Amino acid sequence: MEETKIVSEGEKNTELEEIYRTADLLQGEVAKVVTGKDREISLLVAALIAGGHVLIEDVPGVGKTTLAATLAKAAGLRFSRAQFTPDVMASDITGFNIYNRKSESFEFRAGLVDTNILLADEINRASPKTQSSLLEAMEEGRVTVDGVTYEIPKPFMVIATQNPIGFVGTYPLPEAQLDRFALRLRMGYPTALEEIAILRRRKKSNPFEEISPLGRPEDIVRVKKAAEDVLMSEEVERYIVTLVSATRTRTELSLGASPRASLMLMRLSRAKALLDHRNYVLPEDVAALFVETVAHRVALTREAIANEVSAEDVMRSILDTTPVPFLTKTRYLSRK
Repeated sequence: MEETKIVSEGEKNTELEEIYRTADLLQGEVAKVVTGKDREISLLVAALIAGGHVLIEDVPGVGKTTLAATLAKAAGLRFSRAQFTPDVMASDITGFNIYNRKSESFEFRAGLVDTNILLADEINRASPKTQSSLLEAMEEGRVTVDGVTYEIPKPFMVIATQNPIGFVGTYPLPEAQLDRFALRLRMGYPTALEEIAILRRRKKSNPFEEISPLGRPEDIVRVKKAAEDVLMSEEVERYIVTLVSATRTRTELSLGASPRASLMLMRLSRAKALLDHRNYVLPEDVAALFVETVAHRVALTREAIANEVSAEDVMRSILDTTPVPFLTKTRYLSRK
């Protein structure tokens, strides 16, 4: 007979404090290398905790690859990088079977998804077939090769990059692929002071080499489980659904966001609350994540494009016109 373990309130608080400390250390280690991008770092860590994938869209040289590699090293996770080009095949990503003449049988050779964090560099330069090879891995955490299913190590996260200014030889990501990404981020250029700080940090050595891994993949899994226990009220749930549903009725949009957007917004909001040292979600958490979580999942009408309206503009308009529920810590505690 299995014995039930009773955990006291003090033990729960101690465990939460340890989880908060782990999350703080992770963000701090990444910030040692990636200067002036605290919000982007926080969003990336939130996506890792929420079990989501991230698309980073920006010009070359602003730190997209560095951010992904630093996160993997700081978290103590396995890291693989795939430079997506037209000649990269789907089997390079998922794996393939090869005939072994000694054993006279086929052996499976794992692909690049056999890792914890996969950097899909310039994902839009690969063929649609290669792009779609990531769909099963991103959605279900596994791949199927020749009818046999193989599990991917946990945690698993895809960080994809693409250059928004180079269209020659690219294959735009279809809506189904974009919808698999929890967030779309843009790094942006650093300020003058931030760029000076970058120069000074790299005068004698590369700060990436000085990163101290926090521990094992199991530590990240523990933080992920803690995020699943973060409290979310009915009011916040309705707020999420109201925001996402509004994208389906806007005249500027020909395609609204799917329920997958609501699910991911819920998970990311819990992760953000955890990063802010809270075990409950506030409407402010949802609002802070809404644009980056939903804007890439919708499609603009031709009229909106002609009027130079962006998806981000529409998301901000939805935020401005949607009533925000009033919630405090006291109201959460009163419901326990």
